[in-house]
Order: sequence, then C-alpha cells, then structure tokens
Amino acid sequence: MTNQAAWITEPKARPLKVDSAADPKAGPGEVVIKNAAVSINPVDWKIQDYGITTYQHDPCFPRLSANMTRGIFLQKYPNILGTDVAGEVVEIGEGVKDLKKGQRVIGHCVGLGTNDPKHGGFQLYTVCKDIIVSPIPDSLSFEQAVVLPLAISTAATGLFKKDRLALPYPTNASKPTGKSVLVWGGSSSVGSSAIQLAAAAGVTVVTVASSHNLEYVKSLGAEHAFDYKSPSVVDDIVSAVKGTGFTGVFDAISTAESTKIWAQVFQKLGGGGKYATTLPDPQGIPKDVTGGSVFALTVVDQDKDIGEAVWKKFVPEALANGKLQAKPDPQVITGGLSKIQEGFDRLKQGVSAGKVVIKL
Repeated sequence: MTNQAAWITEPKARPLKVDSAADPKAGPGEVVIKNAAVSINPVDWKIQDYGITTYQHDPCFPRLSANMTRGIFLQKYPNILGTDVAGEVVEIGEGVKDLKKGQRVIGHCVGLGTNDPKHGGFQLYTVCKDIIVSPIPDSLSFEQAVVLPLAISTAATGLFKKDRLALPYPTNASKPTGKSVLVWGGSSSVGSSAIQLAAAAGVTVVTVASSHNLEYVKSLGAEHAFDYKSPSVVDDIVSAVKGTGFTGVFDAISTAESTKIWAQVFQKLGGGGKYATTLPDPQGIPKDVTGGSVFALTVVDQDKDIGEAVWKKFVPEALANGKLQAKPDPQVITGGLSKIQEGFDRLKQGVSAGKVVIKL
C-alpha cells in the first residue's frame, strides 16, 4: 500500500495539505481499512477554525483507558482528522475474529481519542478498532454507508449508557417496552441514528425537526414528529408522551435554545427524568433532571458493553435486513483527498437532513 492523507499541519491551518503518510499496521484488536469514502462532521471544521485542543468539564474523560488522551481534540500537529470511513478490510490484527480481508465495512475512527495519525479517517488507509467496525451489505454503497459510524456511536452512548438514558439495547426482533424518549433534532446525522436505535429497542420515539423534515424522521421510526419552531411544541410533546414510561431527552443539537425548550417538558410532566446531550455543559437543566453530555469513543473501552451490543450484535444484521437505514442521505463530493477542505466549508455553511461525503 502507498498511503496519503489530508493533513492539518498546525492549529487553524487551512487548507488541509495532501501529502504522503505512513503505511498503517493493524495492532491487536484492530483492522486496516482501505477507504473508499469518508464523511465530514462538525467537529472537523470546528477544530480547524478554532484550534481547539481540549474538551473540558466532561466527567467521562478521566475514566478513559490509558491509550486515550484526556481531550478528544488534537493535541499534537501535524495530524489527521476524520471519524467516519467506509471501504475494504486489507489487514487483520491479532484477536480479531469476526472480520476478514476483502470485507466491505464501515468504521468509526478513534484519532480524536488517541491523537495518533494512523487512527484518523482522512487518508487512504486507516487503522480502526474492530469493536466499532461493521460489515455492510453489497446493496449499500460506500458513499451511503459512511454517513453512519460516528452517529451510531454517539447516539448509542446517549441512549444506552447507564448514567444517561439507560434504554434497553436494540435488537432485530424488538418488542414494545412501554417506554418513550424525546429525540431533539431528529433530522440531524446523530438524531437519525438515535431515532432508529431507540425504535429498535422497542421504545416509542417522539422527535422534533424542521417542518419540511417531519415525514423524513417518521420514515426512520419516529411515532410522533413536531416542528421545533411551533409555539405549541412543548404541549404537543407532553401530550405524546403522557401515559408512557417517559425516559427522557436525547438532544442531538444541544444549543441553549433547545435545552430551554425541552426543559419545559420535564416541568410540565411533574419534574424528574434523564437527559443526554451531544455537547458538554448544557445550561438551564432542572435540578431534578440527571444526565450529561456523551463522548462517542467510550464504546471502545469504558462502555464496551454498548459497543458489543450495538456495533457487533445489532448493526451488521440490521443493515442487511433494512432495519437500520444509512441516513441521512449523502451529499457526495468526488475528487479524493484534495476535496476534503471543500467538504469542511460546505458543512460549515449548513446542511439539512444530509451529510457531506467525500468519494476517494
């Protein structure tokens, strides 16, 4: 193999620099993926624009394993960003039992946890931890499938982590549990996965999105969908979850405005409950509501039970039988590594019910 990468050479450096990179080797519990497509996430352009090096105040970081740094953002340069890849397995590390060479897969990259360039997604060959790699069916293109990895891990951590929403794990033969959950921002990448994972856990999903995306989120398995701008949205949500075992809120948007609105749902239901957010330090949470932000990479070690239940037991079969859809749809940019900077810029401008994907 001859590897190349789109490097970020120093804090706030732009554009990314396409240059040679070391040919990666798979360690124990790892595979090397020859990438056919990668996708862009907000964390990518934010790191480039702001030069962020730490993600502070989140309680999960001190409990990460020794090979994960305290901050999820880059702490050394030059380095390689990117968390979502799709391609073919070309090398198998010691101890990997359920993946094989030549297999078409998606992978969640851990570079933001290890700060090791070999674990970054924006290159031709990436080393991935096998626990967050899943086979994909031949019917699913790499460009479509690559929208999923980070979204799956983020949604799974918020929904199933014991000190967040603690929902039952998803299965391919789920039965109604009588529980309900509110997914705020259902048309986002993370929200789209959260709706599907919660529905596959037998939980009634209530979600909010822009008015033009309401049918889309219902197609993913949401039982009720409301326009988040509606003046009656709080009352609508309360009516939808009354009489169910309301578990709490997964906020895939995590702005001050979203928190302010869904906090009223808890108050109108009599107080108490749980929440999970995709960004740290949400403000305005009622004192009797418990939870916090989520860090997707804990599914590798601290929350390995979630990684096993979701990535190993649920995702491969669910992708094959259609229970898990690769959504939202990709907005594909062709041209390889040199187009990743264009992908950053497009996502920064705003994308609705879609995800920017680079075809390599």
